[in-house]
Amino acid sequence: MTDDRCDLLCLDAPRAEAIREKLLNEGSAQEAAERAKALSDPTRLTLAAALREGGELCVCDLAWISERSQGLVSHHLRFLRSHGLVSSRRDGKLVMYSLAQEGASLLSAVLGTPFGSERLEVGA
Repeated sequence: MTDDRCDLLCLDAPRAEAIREKLLNEGSAQEAAERAKALSDPTRLTLAAALREGGELCVCDLAWISERSQGLVSHHLRFLRSHGLVSSRRDGKLVMYSLAQEGASLLSAVLGTPFGSERLEVGA
């Protein structure tokens, strides 16, 4: 046997087919990969972590917390919102953001820490 493949074809066809039928279709897999890539940027990951810790926050707060400009923070929040990872609402002249359940789940998987298990160091 080589390091990464079998020397002998030993396909368990019924089991393999049953597993294949349960997998994501190509479109669903592409959408999931795009959502996962949304947290691959350090700024977006930091913003998501800040929202996880702070609940609902405005762009001004997030800019200060993450030590980034408001314009950059707004750009990244729009990106996260377009991928369904954060939600927003207008409160007068403020735009308030919160981490969506899907965003919280993905963030927990990326960081390896369930929500509430420990405090995160954001802005690093």
